[in-house]
Amino acid sequence: MKRALISVSDKTNIVEFAQALVKQRVEIISTGGTKNVLDEAGVPTVSIDEVTGFPEMMDGRVKTLHPLIHGGLLGRRDLDSHLDAMKEHNIQPIDFVCVNLYPFKETISRMDVTPEEAIEQIDIGGPSMLRSAAKNFASVTVVVDAADYTKVIEELQTNGQTSLETRKALAAKVFRHTASYDALIADYLTELSGEDAESVTVTYNKKQSLRYGENSHQSAVFYEDPMASGFSIAKATQLHGKELSYNNIKDADAAIRMAREFDEPVAVAVKHMNPCGIGIGETIEEAFNRAYEADSISIFGGIVVINREVSLAVAEKLHQIFLEIVIAPSFSKEAFDLLSSKKNIRLLELDFSKAAEAGKEMVSVLGGLLIQAQDWIAESDKPEWKVVTETKPTDEQIKALALNWKVVKHVKSNAIVVGNTTQTLGIGAGQMNRIGAAKIAIEQAEDQAEGAVLASDAFFPMDDSVEYAARHGIKAIIQPGGSIKDQASIDKANEYGIAMVFTATRHFRH
Repeated sequence: MKRALISVSDKTNIVEFAQALVKQRVEIISTGGTKNVLDEAGVPTVSIDEVTGFPEMMDGRVKTLHPLIHGGLLGRRDLDSHLDAMKEHNIQPIDFVCVNLYPFKETISRMDVTPEEAIEQIDIGGPSMLRSAAKNFASVTVVVDAADYTKVIEELQTNGQTSLETRKALAAKVFRHTASYDALIADYLTELSGEDAESVTVTYNKKQSLRYGENSHQSAVFYEDPMASGFSIAKATQLHGKELSYNNIKDADAAIRMAREFDEPVAVAVKHMNPCGIGIGETIEEAFNRAYEADSISIFGGIVVINREVSLAVAEKLHQIFLEIVIAPSFSKEAFDLLSSKKNIRLLELDFSKAAEAGKEMVSVLGGLLIQAQDWIAESDKPEWKVVTETKPTDEQIKALALNWKVVKHVKSNAIVVGNTTQTLGIGAGQMNRIGAAKIAIEQAEDQAEGAVLASDAFFPMDDSVEYAARHGIKAIIQPGGSIKDQASIDKANEYGIAMVFTATRHFRH
């Protein structure tokens, strides 16, 4: 008679799976809570300590780590030396292993979890059995995912055994699963210890295959961080429209990063990962009007993020524009009905309550990976801001500088943003020199540049940007400072009566 070892934390469909194995004349070995569930369902089982002759101990920490278990899993059926050793030591082969692991991820996801609770959910016996069985896939069928129960039973019913191809595929899934499990543990303990790790192992779960990548000839898949924040595109709920594309996902990610800078009603319009217009207001309708007016051309085919419920009034304005995606905390029924009348627009619902969370971000390079903390600084207190010119900014200008300083950090460098207290007016993105970015932003602002403010993501290497801004009516500038030619820019600002603020914080975004 063949034997199966079943020990699962997630008991979904386990009774049905065990019953089907028994019908195929498979003896069931089980442990603890799993055995109780199977016994209550009338499935005949053998306890693990009957096999090992050794009791479970230390709160279940020690029960399956025994030669009679691992010998039965690892013993090769095609080697006489292995078979002789098994016979000599009374080790019976185990042909099936069905194990899933302690809920470590679910445990550390709790806000109130203690390190002691987390450590108790580090499974030792489970991964050991899975790895032993998966290594010996030539003879052993190992199942870690309840989704595979049906396939295993169907093959047993049809052929009397599983195919080598199936066992190999299941073994590969096991090693992916245990690697992911260990990666979560390693990351948790590394953060707990505060170490700068000498190596990093990351794990992501497949969310969806994409039709193509950045361009149609590139393949792509969207993977989700298993510990992703609730405020992420991976956690957004799509209510309507086509599947998100690779570029949609990148643009949407950039857009929600911008929106989380603001507590007040804000509307963010994004194109190619750069803002084309951002507006704030007393109401979300007012905010959207300002975002649209900031660049009514570039918003076409873009993405809009709104941090309040989309009302019918706002939906009517959105409906008049071709947009790829609208993201909001919620949509009123009337707004949803109107917007969803367009077949292709994607409507996404996102929880903004966790918008302030910020962790690490990763960027791949050829042959490597860059990891850094997200550029997330509470700018509202302005602890390092310093007025460096003879002309001091007015309260209204400070308010305008603060808004546009929040925006410029999300614009590709070199970046310049021109705006006022409620909206962006011109955005110069991704230029190879700063005066080029300044010209684009100011030219886009047109007449509205008169009396506006200007934000620069990095210092001015020369005074030409200040002079160009002054000649087009800019009255206040915010920049990090730190150039060896800072004084030249300060002198130029003084010459034109411009107020200039240094933040001591650079916001490059490459």
